[in-house]
Parts: sequence; C-alpha cells; structure tokens
Amino acid sequence: MKEYKFDPDKIWFVSDMHINHKNIIEYSHRPFKDVEEMNETLINNWNNTVPDDGIVFDLGDFAIGGSKVWNDSLSRLRGKHYLILGNHDMKNYRESYLKYFEFVTQQMYIQVDGISIYLNHFPFLCFGGAYREQHNVFALHGHVHLEEHADGKDIERVRKYSFPTQYDVGVDNNDYKPVSFWKVKQIIEKQIQEYNGNR
Repeated sequence: MKEYKFDPDKIWFVSDMHINHKNIIEYSHRPFKDVEEMNETLINNWNNTVPDDGIVFDLGDFAIGGSKVWNDSLSRLRGKHYLILGNHDMKNYRESYLKYFEFVTQQMYIQVDGISIYLNHFPFLCFGGAYREQHNVFALHGHVHLEEHADGKDIERVRKYSFPTQYDVGVDNNDYKPVSFWKVKQIIEKQIQEYNGNR
C-alpha cells in the first residue's frame, strides 16, 4: 500500500452514504421519510461540514444506481474526495467517475498527526500495530452501520472483537455526516481509556 501524509486540520472520514438506496432507510433505521430526503440531507450535511479545501476519505458504499445517480451526487460535494471501494461500489462504480476522485482504491494507509491509519470498507480482525496495542495506529472502517439500534449480522462480532483503536466512520454512526480527524482521534482516545479501565 502506498503511504500518504495529510494535514490533520483538513481531514474528514465517511462511509456508507448509500445515496439512492431506498431500503437502507429501513435496514439502518434512518430517520428519513423517503430516499429523496435522505439523499439531500446527506449531501447537505457533507457540504455544511467539509470546506472547499477539505479532504474526505470515503470508505465505500457511496451510492446505489447508475451514472446519473453517481454523477449528480458527486458533482455537488465539496472538497477533495478519495474513495476506498465498498462492496456495493464494486457493482456500481464506473471509470467515468474517476474525474471526481483524487484516488480510488481497495484500501489505504495514511499518516495524520503522527498516527498511522488503515482505511478499509470492512473492519479488520487484525492490522499493523494492533497486536502490540499501539495507540498511534488506527483502523477505520464502515460496512456494519453501527448505530444505537443496529441489528445487522456482523454487529455482535464487531462490538466483541474490535480493538479500541478501531472506529466505524459510517454516517449511521456519525449523525449522517463526515467526521473530522480530530473527532475520530478524540473518540478513539476515549475508547482506549475505557478499554484500559476495564482490564
């Protein structure tokens, strides 16, 4: 994997927007009356959160549908956009969308403020640094749609086996908007404290 270094003040993470995916409203208990309201809310939340010079690492499952859905949505989003492909993106992504992304890949490894961060759509069972309990190595993911009432097949396993240095950056877990590096760092530091306090 290629390594990238970034300014911590300009970094946001997001996953599992599922633009245009009607059924995700029911599956993930999203508080929207229909897919149109969901799409508009997600796009507006992104643009109200991310500045023009912001960098967003999207950990996959961006949209469900064809070129019109992708082009219409991507053309409206602020900031520079990196896409780490999710399982739904594999079916819906086309090369014609490349112009909207700085980079498209299966996974990334970046450096931010002295912290090594693995980015993948799926949660890792193990990753570099995890087995040594290093607190300067994070693993961010999406896919599982964590939220208060989450009941997916993977939820129990993710909650049981995740390291305190892992975090779900999906919109369902983050008020339906991208989450900043600083917020992720604060959340993970709290998870580490709670983990150490329970040992």
